[in-house]
Amino acid sequence: MAAATVKGVVALAKGAPVEVREIVVPDPGPGEARVTVQACGVCHTDLHYREGGINDDFPFLLGHEAAGVVEAVGPDVTDLAAGDFVVLNWRAVCGTCRACAKGLPHLCFATFNATQKMTLDGVDLSPALGIGAFAEKTLVAAGQATKVDPRARPEAVGLLGCGVMAGLGAAINTGGVGLGDTVAVFGCGGVGDAAIAGARLAGAAKVIAVDLDPRKLELASGFGATHTVDASSTDPVEAIRELTGGFGADVVIEAVGNPKVFEQAFHARDLAGTVVQVGVPNPEMRIDIPMIDFFGRGGASSRRGTATACRAVISRR
Repeated sequence: MAAATVKGVVALAKGAPVEVREIVVPDPGPGEARVTVQACGVCHTDLHYREGGINDDFPFLLGHEAAGVVEAVGPDVTDLAAGDFVVLNWRAVCGTCRACAKGLPHLCFATFNATQKMTLDGVDLSPALGIGAFAEKTLVAAGQATKVDPRARPEAVGLLGCGVMAGLGAAINTGGVGLGDTVAVFGCGGVGDAAIAGARLAGAAKVIAVDLDPRKLELASGFGATHTVDASSTDPVEAIRELTGGFGADVVIEAVGNPKVFEQAFHARDLAGTVVQVGVPNPEMRIDIPMIDFFGRGGASSRRGTATACRAVISRR
């Protein structure tokens, strides 16, 4: 099998309009798989790439929230085969680092992607989140392709690779939402709605959705939000305190990636509660919170047994 020439959506320069161009996808080498993309979601992170908000490794091959069928695998790949229906995940875990050894592969410190590069006119492409799925075919590390039931719809499966995984993980894994908790989610896009669903699955008693768009708040209710706050007309911090007996939420998830929203999320948490940052900021953004607030809005230990005044947990990237 030879390299494949296919069409892909590329960002050539910061802020420039994306273009559909012919790219070259290599034949898979050791540890790699070439996948025919059947569906790929549009994620705000792809806009961050185009705007230079992730890094400046242009040109980028955009797209990362995808599902497809394995076309071919490298010579040493044994757990995938041509014809397998897969969802693509950001990075393959190493299985041997100190996080993996503790049974925490989602915190793997040595994740990796395909070794070979896809190219545009002989120039190496940087695939978004190591995937690059706005293309007819893409090359990934075999560990980035997870087999799923072929009866599932590709457009639904693709969302599992980013938005659903990030939101559910922010609530269940990183936030540690538990039975009876109160949870607030700032930002009700795909990731925020998945966090809402994850919080309900984890047994949260009250899930408060916060957004500026009434249409998104309506959708959030369908995903399990018990209360909604329109931040365009209401102070969300005060609203969350009113809904939680004046205490604030046990777990607050920021799914926007905005410093002001993070500050609101921080102040909307209960004493020694948890703030999970899952929204993607750009490199210029800064958080300005007085250290005395970290000290004062905590306690000797949190209810989850951590000896810290505040847990601000970074998730997703």
